[in-house]
This record gives sequence, C-alpha cells and structure tokens, in this order.
Amino acid sequence: MTDTAALLGLDLCEAARRIRTGQVSSETLTRLALQRARAVQPRVNCFIAIDEAQALEDARAADRALARGDAAGALHGVPLAHKDMFYRAGRITTGGSKLLADHRPTVTATVAQRLQDAGAIWLGALHMAEFAANPIGQNDSFGDCRNAWDPARISGGSSSGSAVAVALRACYGSLGSDTGGSIRLPAALNGIVGLRPTYGRVSRHGILPRTWSLDTVGPMARTARDCARLLGVIAGADPQDATASALPVPDYERQLTGDIDGLRIAVPVNYFYDDLAPEVRQGLEDSLRALAGLGARIVEVPVPDPARLYQLGNLISQVEAAAIHADLVQRAGDAYPLVLKTRMQSGAYVPAVDYLGALSARARLAQEFAGAVFERADVLHVPVIGMVAPTREAATPAVSSEVFPLLARTARCTRPFSTLGMPALSVPAGFTPQGLPVAFQLVGRPFSEGLLLRAADAYQRVTDWHARAPIIPTT
Repeated sequence: MTDTAALLGLDLCEAARRIRTGQVSSETLTRLALQRARAVQPRVNCFIAIDEAQALEDARAADRALARGDAAGALHGVPLAHKDMFYRAGRITTGGSKLLADHRPTVTATVAQRLQDAGAIWLGALHMAEFAANPIGQNDSFGDCRNAWDPARISGGSSSGSAVAVALRACYGSLGSDTGGSIRLPAALNGIVGLRPTYGRVSRHGILPRTWSLDTVGPMARTARDCARLLGVIAGADPQDATASALPVPDYERQLTGDIDGLRIAVPVNYFYDDLAPEVRQGLEDSLRALAGLGARIVEVPVPDPARLYQLGNLISQVEAAAIHADLVQRAGDAYPLVLKTRMQSGAYVPAVDYLGALSARARLAQEFAGAVFERADVLHVPVIGMVAPTREAATPAVSSEVFPLLARTARCTRPFSTLGMPALSVPAGFTPQGLPVAFQLVGRPFSEGLLLRAADAYQRVTDWHARAPIIPTT
C-alpha cells in the first residue's frame, strides 16, 4: 500500500489523532483528499463544488494553530465534505438543484458552525438528490451521483455524494440528512456507516428543509467510532431551533467499550425480512452470527405493522414538502424533475384532517412500537434495503405512475423509523458476489445512539467490511 493510500485509508479518529500529535499535517491530508476528489469526480460525480483554495488555506491555518500550542478541537485539521444543504452565510448552497444555483443564505447552520469550532476542514459541497427528495439518488440538475463500487448502479439518496465520497476516501467523514432513509440508504449501498439520530438530537437551524417534523441531521463515516465523534460535535440544544433537545449530550466515544455480552437483539418475524434478495439475507444472517458470537442474545419478536408507519410517514412528508416548496413549484413549473414534482403534487391534495391525524398518531404508535420491541430487547436488527443496488437505468421511472412503487421498494425498511423519530444506524455487513455492499440496520429507543454505536463498534472489531475500499481505475 502506498503512503498516499495508507493516509487516505485512515479513519477519521485516527486522522485526527495523527494531526494532533504532529505525525501528519492537516495540509498533507487535505491535499491528498482534494487530489482523490478530483480523481474520482469524473467517474462518480460525488461533488457539486470543490473549494480547493479555501480548504488548503484553512488546513495551513490549522497547522499553524497547533504549532502555536492552541487547543485542538475534536476534529482539528480533519478534511470533511458535506451534503450541499448546510448553510454558510454568503456561500452558495444549491440543495442539489439548479433552481437554487445562486442561493446565498444569510445564516450559518448550527452544525456547520460546530464543525468549524471543532477545527474541521471543509473541502466542498457534496452531491445530493434535488431538494433531498429522492431515495434513489438521481439528479436532473447536476447529473446522477453514481455508486462508489459500480458507477452503472445507483448511489442511493438523498445524501448520495456523502456516502460515495466517504467510501472512495475523498473525505474522512460527512454530514447528511435523513427524512425517510436519506442517510441510511446511501450508506448501505456504498459500504459505510450512517446514523440517523433521534428526532431533535441535532439542531436543524440553517439547513435546507425537506419537512418540518421528520428531517434529521446525522453523521456518515467509515466506522461507528467516527460517527460517534461527529455526533458528539454536532448534537445538543440550540436556542435557534426549538425542536432541538435540551437533554445532555453523552460522551459517545467512551461508550464504545467493545462489550455487548448479554445485549438483547430483536429480529422481527414480520414485514422487514419479506422479499429480501438472497445476498442481503445472507449478509443479515452472517451479521447476527457475528453479534451472537460477541455474546449478544438474539430474540425473535413480532412488531406492530410497519406498513402503516411507512404510509403515515409518507403522508406527512408529502404534505409538509408540498407546503415548503409550493411557491417554487409554481414558479419553476416543468423545470421540476419528475419524481419531485409527482411527490409535491400529491401532497397538495391530502386533506388537512388526514395530515393532522397522522401527526397526532405518531406518539401513540411510537409508544406501542417501543413496548412491543424494547420491553423484550435492547436494539432491533433489520435490513436497510432489501435489494442490492440496481442499475441507474432500471431505477429510473419513465412515467409518474412508476414513482411511488419505486420509492416504496427502496425505503420500506427505513421510513417506519423516521415516522417514529427513533435512532437508526446502517452498518456494512459484507458484499455480494458481484462486489456490491450489503448492510444491516440497528434501531433503538429515542436517544439510545450510544448503544447502537457500541453494538456496531463491537461488530466492526471482529469484521473488516468497513475497511474495504473500492478499486479506482488508473486509466
């Protein structure tokens, strides 16, 4: 392995440690990440914009600060890149759409400020599905972001560029957003870890909204420990976001003990394991054996109807997105892409009584689900997505009537937990014979992110799926 490959192959926490101890400079890692970003961009289209000059300036400043003995933050000098929906005052934020090609917010997202305060380097804006509204990941404005392992296949969305860039070692970590699966799906399809935290665990101030009551910001990285580091930086109360929880933020990294002896892992007997591709089923079964080998107890449980949770979450998302985008839809007309326009138009015709009924049912359904599952187990183990990544051609709807069935097949295992506001974590679990990643999903009670990360970290100590990287052609 070359020095370049070894340095790019460092996980986020190790990169931070080496910078802090002077073993490598931030400028060196930033230059290497930028070189990798330029090299892979023509193949996978994972960036919307690369801010090379600013990133290098910031990296040199980070190195000077360390040389002066200034206190180093948890991410000091580490090159990151993020989904193009986190505002930074005065800088263009497109939301993945050319309709916002000149959009310069006047505020900075709380999470962006917290990353800066922790010393992170911002490499550029990562690709995403337009307006964070497509779990497949296609984009009519900037072209499709393509799978890190096979560019002929979908990346998943809407945090497509985040997953692909992390998988290809073009950055050490990223932030995404998740309304119905937009962190977990691309994480699973590209072989990285992606965490949707509990609704309200992370501030949403200064991010482009998809919905009001489902959007969640979360970390995407190569390891559970990396995600723990990122979550510890961005989580917590925010006076600028009334929905951000005031509960104390635990030290997530200290919870990663490697010990899951006696942990009760629930496996549902209904819904989630229906119609799985054989390769996905094999990955799930293998992951359960590995977890059991670490001392976890596997418990089969029936779960309250997830199909209803999917439908309620879909209804809420459609209505809120239609309201948020109503003016822009009217102004843009046919410039809106097919998938997005179909979903927006459907939301405009949902009766208010149905929307309010869906909102009011969520707390009761969450309590019902938690009682059925978490009184018998500590975490729930389910698929992220039941199929391997399809080709981009096969996953492109030709007419509006194909949109909703395609969305349902893609997000059927992720959206129910978004509806409930529960934390959910996508973890790499192997590869198909064709070399495509598969994953499992861990779900817990609200604010149990530390437990999910502990289980995933223990699993990653005895497996190496997360350490494998796509082969990048040299020609």
